[in-house]
Amino acid sequence: MFKGSIVALVTPFKKDGSVDEQGLRGLVEFHIKNGTDGIVPCGTTGESATLNYEEHERVIEVCIEASRGRIPVIAGTGSNSTQEAIDMSLPAKKAGADGLLLVSPYYNKPTQKGLYLHFKAIAESVGLPIILYNIASRTAVNIEPETVARLSRDCKNIVAVKEASGSLDQMSKIRSLCAPEFTLLSGDDSLTLPVMAIGGEGVISVAANIVPADVKALVSAFAAGDTAGARQYHYKLLGLIKALFIETNPIPVKTAMGLLGMCEPSLRLPMCPITEENLGKLKAGLKDYGLLK
Repeated sequence: MFKGSIVALVTPFKKDGSVDEQGLRGLVEFHIKNGTDGIVPCGTTGESATLNYEEHERVIEVCIEASRGRIPVIAGTGSNSTQEAIDMSLPAKKAGADGLLLVSPYYNKPTQKGLYLHFKAIAESVGLPIILYNIASRTAVNIEPETVARLSRDCKNIVAVKEASGSLDQMSKIRSLCAPEFTLLSGDDSLTLPVMAIGGEGVISVAANIVPADVKALVSAFAAGDTAGARQYHYKLLGLIKALFIETNPIPVKTAMGLLGMCEPSLRLPMCPITEENLGKLKAGLKDYGLLK
């Protein structure tokens, strides 16, 4: 259901720190024009952890309104509290979201049984298609392949996983344990091509915020059997991707978008401005790619 080049969308803020709704609408339009296959508002890249409940709901609503059914909107509504995740997911469903991205519970380090019960409860309560989001480097707990497979079997609306573990071995095991219709998505831009080579069907991408057409081209080339073409885009993107992760995401990508005039580079604490040293490296990466003069 959800495959291809899906963008982990930034949340643009005005200089006064409020959400820039007009800017957000413009970004949605930008992605539609550039062939992006789906939009994820309120994920890690969207600084969801610093949005209050009203802002969180409104960002999702604005993306749905702006998309007008032309592109799927997959709302980030995960939490480390199961009930809170349900409470955030239901308004997204009411607003017309096409699906949910649910990060694994962070900080409280549940067992695999706890993870299973958490996602199962949300799936049964909300009913929308769900993408699991596995990123132990931020959450302190890994969703093991067996747990992913069990959830995919027991909850028919759990249809995909965004895998940001960095482990191709783990992703290979997920692919081997789950039914063919269950979708494996890369959660790391630099691993999009390798993940597709083991049976993945796309990426939820940070880089697509600034070069959506190229991320889409990589994914589309591989899906069409043009592995040489996909490999060309992989190596073209690699240096830029490295620059976009020179500091904690979304600091570099937000900064890059500011440099490119796409939105204000404003971040919310505890995200802070990029260091001068890394700003120089980011600018060099953008110049090498041909995005900055």
